[in-house]
Amino acid sequence: MLASCFPGSSWVCPSVLCVLIVCVLFQEAKCGYVIILMALFWCMEVLPLGVTALFPVVLFPLMNIMDSTKVCMEYLKDSNMLFLGGLMVAIAVEHWNLHKRIALRVLLIVGVRPALLIMGFMSVTAFLSMWISNTATTAMMIPIAQAVLDQLHKSEQETSPVGHVAESINKAFELQEVPDKSDASQETQKQEKHLTFCKGMSLSVCYAASIGGIATLTGSTPNLVMKGQMDALFPTNNNVVNFASWFMFAFPTMLLLLALSWIWLQIMFLGFDFRKNLGFGANASMKAKQKMAYRIIKDEHKKLGSMRFAEIAVTVLFLILVVLWFTRDPGFIPGWATNVFNKNGESYVTDATVVMFISLLMFLIPSEIPTYLCHNRIPVLPALLDWKTVNQKMPWNIVILLGGGFALAKGSEESGLSEWLGSKLTPLQNMSSPIIVLLLCLLVATFTECTSNVATTTLFLPILAAMAQTICLNPLYVMLPCTLSASLAFMLPVATPPNAIAFSYGQLKVIDMVSSRAPLRFSLTLVFTFLLFCLSFSLTRYYRVAVNTSTLPAGLYVGFP
Repeated sequence: MLASCFPGSSWVCPSVLCVLIVCVLFQEAKCGYVIILMALFWCMEVLPLGVTALFPVVLFPLMNIMDSTKVCMEYLKDSNMLFLGGLMVAIAVEHWNLHKRIALRVLLIVGVRPALLIMGFMSVTAFLSMWISNTATTAMMIPIAQAVLDQLHKSEQETSPVGHVAESINKAFELQEVPDKSDASQETQKQEKHLTFCKGMSLSVCYAASIGGIATLTGSTPNLVMKGQMDALFPTNNNVVNFASWFMFAFPTMLLLLALSWIWLQIMFLGFDFRKNLGFGANASMKAKQKMAYRIIKDEHKKLGSMRFAEIAVTVLFLILVVLWFTRDPGFIPGWATNVFNKNGESYVTDATVVMFISLLMFLIPSEIPTYLCHNRIPVLPALLDWKTVNQKMPWNIVILLGGGFALAKGSEESGLSEWLGSKLTPLQNMSSPIIVLLLCLLVATFTECTSNVATTTLFLPILAAMAQTICLNPLYVMLPCTLSASLAFMLPVATPPNAIAFSYGQLKVIDMVSSRAPLRFSLTLVFTFLLFCLSFSLTRYYRVAVNTSTLPAGLYVGFP
C-alpha cells in the first residue's frame, strides 16, 4: 500500500487542500477539492477504493454542490446493473468450471509448438476475458501455463545428453562426475532459454487478459465507466454506446492488438526464426517435449469428465444472452426491443435488462436434470447459481467505485467545473485531432500504471468530455481511445491484477516487464489511435452529437442510431 510510505496522508492531504476552498470561494473550487482529494486517496491507497468512492455522498451535500438524494441516485444506475448482471453470469461460468473446459479444449486443438502454444494461450485468455473478469481468467490460465512449461522443461532434461550420462553412472560407487565444460555451458544455455520462454508465456497471458477485456462492453470495468459517463453527461445520446455498437469497433481492434502482441512476443522471447517457432523441422528432442506437454493438457481435460447438465445449461443461457444483446438494437435494422418493448419511440429495454433476465433464470433453473415424472421423492435440487456464491465472488467495491465515478461526473456538471476545465483547454484546438488523441491516450496509459484503471477512467473521462466539447471535437472521439488506453497498463506489476498474478510466480522481474512492454504499449496506442482516426474521420468535429447522433459514421458504429 502506497499510504504506508506516507503515514499521515489520511489527514495531511485534506488539510493542505483546504487552502483551495478558502482562497477560491466558488463552487468549481469546492468540487475540484473533492476530485483532487479522491484522486490522491486513490493513487496512494489511503483507504480502500470503494470507501474513497463514497466521499461525494458526504462532501457534495456539505459543500452545497448537490443534495444527498441526487448524489445517492448516482450510485446505482443502469451501468451498475449491467455490471452486476454480467458478473453474475461470469460467476456461474466459473462456478461450473466451464471456462477451464473451454481453455483446455482450445489448447488441444491448437497444439503445443512454441509459437502456436503462445497463440493458443493468448487466444483462450482473450476470449475468456471478453466475458469474465481479467483477474479470474489470468488466475486460471497462469497455473495451466506453468504446468505445461514445467513438463516441457522436465522432458527436455530427460532427453538431453547430460541427463543420460547422469543415469549411466554406477550409483554403488557414488562417484562424483566431473562435468564437461561444454556440456555445462550447453545446459546453462538451455536453462536460460527455458526461463526466457517462461517469461514470454507469463507475459502472453496477462497481455491477452488486458487486451481481451476491451472487446466487449462488459469485458472490462473501464468500458462500463465510459458508458455510464456517456449516459450521465449526455442523457439524450439515444443509447449511443451499447453492447452491439461497442463490439463492432472494439472486437476487430482487439484482434489486431492481440496479433501484434503475439508477433512482438515471438521477436522478444523466441527470436526471429518463425519457422522454428512454429515447429517446422523439429528434432526428436523437441517432438518429445511437445508430446509430453500435449499429454498434460489432455490429462487435465480428461479429469473434467463429460459435460454435466449444469455446464450445458450455463452454456445455453450464455449463448442466448449474447444473441439477445446483439439483436436488441443492432442499429442497421430494428431490434426486438425496438419492435416489442417500445413506447412513444423510446425503447424501455437496455442491455442491463437482458443480462438481469438471464441472471435471474440462473437462480431458478436447477443444476441437475429434474425428475418430476419419476415416482421417487423429488429432492431439492440446487440452482445453477446461489446467492452465497455470488456474494462471495462479487467485487462489491467496484460497484461502489463505479457509482462514485458517476457522482463525480454529476458534481462536476452541477458545479460548473467541467465547463471551466474545458474552457482552460481551448489552446488544444490549434493542434490536429489525431495528435490530441494520441497525447491524451499516452497520458491516461501512463497514469494507469500507478493507479487503478477504473479510478483513472473515472477521473479523466468527465474532464475529457468537457474538453472535447470546448474544442469542437466529438466526445466519443476522445473518450473511446482513452478508455481503451486505460486497459493497456502493461509495464508495472501494480498496474493491474493480471500483471501482479503473472509477476507473483517469480519468473519475471520488473525490468523484464518494463523493457518488453514499454515499446509494445506505445506501439499499440499508435495503432488503435490510427485505426480510430481512419474509421471515424467524420467524428473530428462535434456537431451537437450529444443530442443528435445521426452524424456518426456507419463505418465505425453501425449500431448507432
